[in-house]
Amino acid sequence: MKLVQPEQLEVLRQTIDREARISGFSGAVQVTCQDQIIAAAAYGQANLAEERPNQLSTRFGIASGSKLFTAIAVCQLVEQGKLSFNGKVLGYLKELKFPLFSPEITIHQLLTHSSGIPDYFDEEIMEDFAALWEDKPMYTLRRPADFLPLFGTQPMKFTPGERFHYNNAGYILLGLLVEAASGTNFTDYVEQHIFQPCGMKDSGYFALDSLPANTALGYTDNGNGGTISNIYSIPVVGGADGGAFVTSADMQKLWICLLGHKLLQAETTSLLLTPHIREDEENWYGYGVTISIRGGEVLKYHIMGSDPGVSFRSAVYPASGVTFTALSNQSRGAYRMMQVVEESLQLAE
Repeated sequence: MKLVQPEQLEVLRQTIDREARISGFSGAVQVTCQDQIIAAAAYGQANLAEERPNQLSTRFGIASGSKLFTAIAVCQLVEQGKLSFNGKVLGYLKELKFPLFSPEITIHQLLTHSSGIPDYFDEEIMEDFAALWEDKPMYTLRRPADFLPLFGTQPMKFTPGERFHYNNAGYILLGLLVEAASGTNFTDYVEQHIFQPCGMKDSGYFALDSLPANTALGYTDNGNGGTISNIYSIPVVGGADGGAFVTSADMQKLWICLLGHKLLQAETTSLLLTPHIREDEENWYGYGVTISIRGGEVLKYHIMGSDPGVSFRSAVYPASGVTFTALSNQSRGAYRMMQVVEESLQLAE
């Protein structure tokens, strides 16, 4: 294992500070090695009007980074025998109608973005996430079933299993499966069976119209050189495809519990982290997690999220024992912060 050397630590901290200063990064960054914090800092404002600064304890939205929680929830229910990775999705959701969906779609295909179902926000043809809410007010979207009118009657995009195509709607269906199999609201299930066992006491699916204390408001450009809140740009409550709030410390707890087999059995954890389907030249997708492979070795396991007013990256580098998390209440910044940390610690070599 290539451990971080003491002489690298001060350089790392200076690198993070310099990047934050140059880019105007707003958020929190934490880097650990062997579960010990080696760099941690917060920058910018959690609330611009009140001039309330971000802190390491501030909660941030993580958008699609939450898909890992959904995948873990599904895997737990598979372990309990309530779901099957090869089970047919429509067979589990008989009370719902998807007239144009293939009956051959499996849970494995939803987890790996290879189901072929239509997406309510198709990144191949759409760019403005906020434009979705012109016809469907975001404040009406509070449960997975609320999203079904956005995609449930549309035709298939391709044959199930044919290829990878990042798909938010697929994770909405996974949320419905969690609810059907557990008899519990999706967000309640994740908070009870993932957040609580990991000690993630500051994390949750908080409504934008009733955020708890010490939570960062998301900010995005207004198109005229100014900044506005993202409350009219994303669903009012997060769910199976994204939108949870976490702290940097809680994200570290999640990785420790997942990799330490506290949430799933060792065999199921290995399956979640298996590179099931190729995204691009270096990246594969497991269950809710992207896996970068170079030279036949896993470079990192990572999750990411991006929404108006939200930027998030978190990664585990198995060769060095390093874990990285960047949370931002702006639309960009976390990816670049991850790049400079990787360069500073030579994690991508």
